[in-house]
Amino acid sequence: MADVLDQGEIDALLSAVESGGVDSALAETFDRGSRQVSQDIRTYDFKRPERVSKDQMRSLESVHEAFARNLGASLSGFLRTIVEVRVATIEQLTYSEFIHSLPNPTNFNLLTAEPLEGQLCLEVSPIIIYPIIDRLLGGSSAELYIPQRPLTAIELSLARCITDRAVENLSGVWAELVQVKFDITEVESNPHLVQIVAPNEVVVVVGFEIKLSGRAGTMSLCIPFKVIEPVMEKLATQSWLAYQRRSAPVDKSEALGRNIGATKVDLTVFLAETTVTVRDLLGLQPGDIIQTTKAVDAEMILQVRGQNMFAGNIGRHKDNRAIKITRRAEVEESL
Repeated sequence: MADVLDQGEIDALLSAVESGGVDSALAETFDRGSRQVSQDIRTYDFKRPERVSKDQMRSLESVHEAFARNLGASLSGFLRTIVEVRVATIEQLTYSEFIHSLPNPTNFNLLTAEPLEGQLCLEVSPIIIYPIIDRLLGGSSAELYIPQRPLTAIELSLARCITDRAVENLSGVWAELVQVKFDITEVESNPHLVQIVAPNEVVVVVGFEIKLSGRAGTMSLCIPFKVIEPVMEKLATQSWLAYQRRSAPVDKSEALGRNIGATKVDLTVFLAETTVTVRDLLGLQPGDIIQTTKAVDAEMILQVRGQNMFAGNIGRHKDNRAIKITRRAEVEESL
């Protein structure tokens, strides 16, 4: 390797360049190398180390965007009203910063994710948990007062209906990364009394916004780094996309095909269409003949839910009237 120049040699080289004693091309090469070194220097804050890369954070965001959509659909069906859930923020913090950002009291749930080691935190703000409880008890949440107290035993039982659905959907989306089963092990009202990792330990905090009947609140998922460390390789952008492509098993497609195949639809076959006067319509009697412009051997149009699908010839099969499909019908084909 070439010797490293000290500061005196660098100053002498620059002076020679200015006086014309050194070729300008060499000087340009030296300057380009200096700029390259300066670009590789980055500021690092030891108080807030970023242990998860930007690509991995984007992958985590994609996973929890799917979780937000699934949870919104699940809560909408359960509460019989439209519930919107979306990912609002995702950032790396220390556990101490996360805890101090939460209200007190709140609905603070400790989760396990077997076989991963460690615990996670799922916090639901009182601003949204009380309107949900009010909705479950038949209220309208129009002028609901948000009390500054821990949830009662009955309110905790009702809130568990919501957090259980969140945990179930969380297990479903994380299955794309690793087969885990999330469970709620403990519920607290004061987050400052719970310490799942050291205060300066790095955690990934995913913030969600929940909207319900004009009310909006937040939900936070705290994931310590040591919990997701075993699956960090799968969170890289390229491997995550490849994993998603592999994650569409054939059995799901077959099951979906079987379910759709068993669905019943109404078919309608039109013999012909024509126009008559109201006088003729009122005078129709059994045995009267309505003449149309359609030929006897012309194809009949078969519609599915009002849309032209097939054309065929009418006939008989055993003791039943039947139509033999001959081709697909045009969308605008006349009856």
